[in-house]
Amino acid sequence: MPALYFAKAEYKARLGATKLEMQRLGLDTLILSDPANIFYLTGFDAWAFYAPLFVVVSCNEDEPIWIGRFMDAVSARDTTYLLEQNIRAYPDSFVQSSTSHPVQPTSEILRERSLDKGNIGVEMGAYYYTARIHAEFVNHLPNARFQDAELLVNRVRLVKSAAEQAYMRQAGHIVDAAMAAAVERCAPGVRECDVVAEIYKAQISGSLEAGGVYTTSPPHFCAGERVRTPHGLWTDQPLIKNRPLNIEIAGSRLHYHCPISRTVFLGTPPDSYRRLAEAVVEGLNTTMDSIRPGMAAEGVELVWRRSIAKHGFEKEARLGYSIGLGFPPTWGERTASLRPGDKTVLQPGMAFHCMSGLWLEDTGIAITQSFLVTDDGNEPLTQFERQLIAKS
Repeated sequence: MPALYFAKAEYKARLGATKLEMQRLGLDTLILSDPANIFYLTGFDAWAFYAPLFVVVSCNEDEPIWIGRFMDAVSARDTTYLLEQNIRAYPDSFVQSSTSHPVQPTSEILRERSLDKGNIGVEMGAYYYTARIHAEFVNHLPNARFQDAELLVNRVRLVKSAAEQAYMRQAGHIVDAAMAAAVERCAPGVRECDVVAEIYKAQISGSLEAGGVYTTSPPHFCAGERVRTPHGLWTDQPLIKNRPLNIEIAGSRLHYHCPISRTVFLGTPPDSYRRLAEAVVEGLNTTMDSIRPGMAAEGVELVWRRSIAKHGFEKEARLGYSIGLGFPPTWGERTASLRPGDKTVLQPGMAFHCMSGLWLEDTGIAITQSFLVTDDGNEPLTQFERQLIAKS
């Protein structure tokens, strides 16, 4: 039996919701290439997306059709609920070939199922749907009309089931442990890479309740002058006393992510930096206290913006984004954002990373909170104290 992470009834419900959205958009067929969406609808879990990998959903088919490299079909049998006839593989000769492309046998499979015509949705902006892939589909399926359906499944994923929420809570426990390990290791003279090694160990070891898996991106570890940058990486240089450092990491439980950012100051922070931290923490706490179902995403950002404005600060970037299931290169779902103009209505079961950080000309700080929207407010997914961490 395949090792499914969810009940078959849940996969069926996800597929049904996807088909309803396809019908609303007038799509006959949907070709997915985003590994998160492939995982969401089928359970497929293997590092196979470096080669063209597709899942095809048809309004007239009971199950999706998995199409990938022949050697990865074994993982499709091991990790999905799909019947054998819906696991289709292309030969290895098509992999990284200069004379042929995997879309060619994929198109043949679509023709076999009479799915080579009508309105076909594709994920035009997905990281794994390349210009070459699209050109090959247009060439090999001349009777089809292609339509962008990039975020169709992503939007279906916005509201998490009870099982998904449970995985995200476990991811929160994992990232709390990873952040604690990082803070414990941080000290003047310790190499940045040695701190990050502790993060990786804790991320994968997980908790006694649940182990972790790889996250969508490496730890963002910004020390010294790099504290001004939000997405920098570590070096092999020693940490320096009387300097701040920002750490942004996530815990991942079966690919469900819970991120967190914290700032560590190695020494006694000057008054100006303490005031900056107090403004950020006040803004974050005020925002978290305000979050309720029925609010618009832009309304959450407005609470934060007004709070930090009282201290003379403003943040140009969005305050946060929806989170949940993620594969490289991002744990963000690429749908709802906490920013002006986003009128997404918060519903119970949605999850967000409130990215309450400020990156200024000469310094930066990041103290953030991931949360679930609940029936009467919100549930923090991490318990790590929301404050500047000073290590003297």
